[in-house]
Amino acid sequence: MPASQTPQANFSLLLPVYAGDNAEYLRLAFESSVDQQTLKPAEAVIVQDGPVPEALAAELERIEAESPIPVRLIRLSENRGLTEALNAGLDACTYPVVARMDADDVSSPERFARQWEMIEQGYDLVGTGMQEFEQDPASPSAIRVPPVGPERIRDHARTHNPFNHPTMMYRLAALDRVGRYQPFGKMEDYWLGVQLIADGARVENIAEPLLSYRVGSGAFVRRGGWAEARTEWKLQRELLRMGFVTRAQYARNVLMKGAYRLMPAGVKRVLFRGFIGRGLPGDR
Repeated sequence: MPASQTPQANFSLLLPVYAGDNAEYLRLAFESSVDQQTLKPAEAVIVQDGPVPEALAAELERIEAESPIPVRLIRLSENRGLTEALNAGLDACTYPVVARMDADDVSSPERFARQWEMIEQGYDLVGTGMQEFEQDPASPSAIRVPPVGPERIRDHARTHNPFNHPTMMYRLAALDRVGRYQPFGKMEDYWLGVQLIADGARVENIAEPLLSYRVGSGAFVRRGGWAEARTEWKLQRELLRMGFVTRAQYARNVLMKGAYRLMPAGVKRVLFRGFIGRGLPGDR
């Protein structure tokens, strides 16, 4: 079937871009999430979070001009961070369902078709598994397999983020009920997921890796340090306050997850892939 005749569904693609993104990676991300999808979004909302380099600005203009679906380019005058950029994008979305995408990842062709099928069954949030890669999406280094089933997702959420944020597809009405994205360091997605679960939203994951996630050399450095540890402890206090975890679970999480945030990057990489993701053969 020609690309122009590929079926579309009534959902928006939400893709934030900032100065640190790469123009070539953005092109791959957009093409994989629009041109190559077996089920296309009805529109793309791209949020330019502050000024960007010339090459990236040119790529945004090319996408806007050549996209096979309508593109709404929201330009923020200054860099406001991911939380505000995503909320600005949600405000601009025309459709009641939104699919997330980052500017340096690659979606599998059947990703949206698989997620949309579950949205049509009544789910409010559907995530998927994802595979990590450094240079070539066809050569993944690890697979992150999310928990599947409402009970397993809720149990997992007491200790770890149960959703891979770049893979999310969700109903705007469900996000509106919990206040959409809220400032929470680099854990705004974890906090959003917990709030949705606590609010009674129907959530599910597809175990298969339907997105390839680009991992840079500094990924595990960014997951650590005192700032990240303090955010982790703040999150745990909120989980305790709302009754999402018991006092015993809170104490365990503060100790273990705080220690994890303060570990050297190399140690975190091994632990993360051993307990959060599933390493591929030869990855360990």
